[in-house]
Amino acid sequence: MKQTRTIELGTGLFALLGIGALFFLTTQTTGNNDFDAAETFQVEARFDNVGSLKKRAPVSMSGVTIGRVTNIRFDPVALEAVVTFVIDSRYDEIPDDSDASILTAGLLGSQYIGLQPGGSPVYLEEGSEIYFTQSAVILENLVGKFLLRGGSDDDGDDGDE
Repeated sequence: MKQTRTIELGTGLFALLGIGALFFLTTQTTGNNDFDAAETFQVEARFDNVGSLKKRAPVSMSGVTIGRVTNIRFDPVALEAVVTFVIDSRYDEIPDDSDASILTAGLLGSQYIGLQPGGSPVYLEEGSEIYFTQSAVILENLVGKFLLRGGSDDDGDDGDE
């Protein structure tokens, strides 16, 4: 009887530590407020799919946070998501032919916008639009494609040899 009680207490303590670890990870990986700019300029980008991108998501370049998402709306005419974000004015020499991708960070999968520089001598400024975009990769779509392709023989071999 005493051994059963010890096992129950050990199991409960293990579950409690697991919940505490998940809480710690959640607080450390979400809601980082490391972007604080006195002056910013606003930029827009259009995406076919924004996945789970949210307001206040970081905008980064080379792994450095240079901005924040301020608005996400749907354009009923173009049938696209329009993402508005601000960039710190210190980074005013980003080429206007740069591309914006929606990327996933960390184990919990928070999404952010990653910018890759282009080569144009003209720079992004207030009201600019980024035309080269890559939408979010939706895991469910990838799994569905993999499962559908996994059941078929796509190697071009018809078995006649």
